[in-house]
Amino acid sequence: MAKRFLFQNISHKKMDFEQVFSHILHFMKKEPLGNYRLMLGTDSQVHPDHTIFITGIVIQRVGKGAWACFRKERVKRLMTTLHERISYETSLTEEVASLFTEEKKNELIEVVLPHIYKGATFTIEGHIDIGSGERNRTRVYVNEMMARIESLGMEAKIKPDSIVASSYANRYTK
Repeated sequence: MAKRFLFQNISHKKMDFEQVFSHILHFMKKEPLGNYRLMLGTDSQVHPDHTIFITGIVIQRVGKGAWACFRKERVKRLMTTLHERISYETSLTEEVASLFTEEKKNELIEVVLPHIYKGATFTIEGHIDIGSGERNRTRVYVNEMMARIESLGMEAKIKPDSIVASSYANRYTK
């Protein structure tokens, strides 16, 4: 049996992926001439007896708002090894990305397609909570994690551009 994903946000406590997709589609159809960024990303936080992972889905109409939700996964152990945790974060992002099948992606593209000559755009990004800065301990994993995200046809973003992982998801890991 396939894993059942439940998402939530401020207004909805339990949404399955079909409901999430419906919200995204509705958001885009309200203004098909927009510049849309579908952004997915995961962050984690080690707590005293478990580790919390939050995977965010954000559809942004650049300059004109966004709709977002997240799913929470609790691992009943301390994941203190940096590579294991970052790799698991990336896996969770990949898992949610896989819910956006070719059919679903095409459905979203169809919204903006008639308007691309008027400037409408649509991109899908995978946000990774790592940075390439000299002082960043995660820099050694940048190429590996970016390659994983890019292999799914998403544009990989790292800090400071990985806002869904490093800002939105981070807020709910505490």
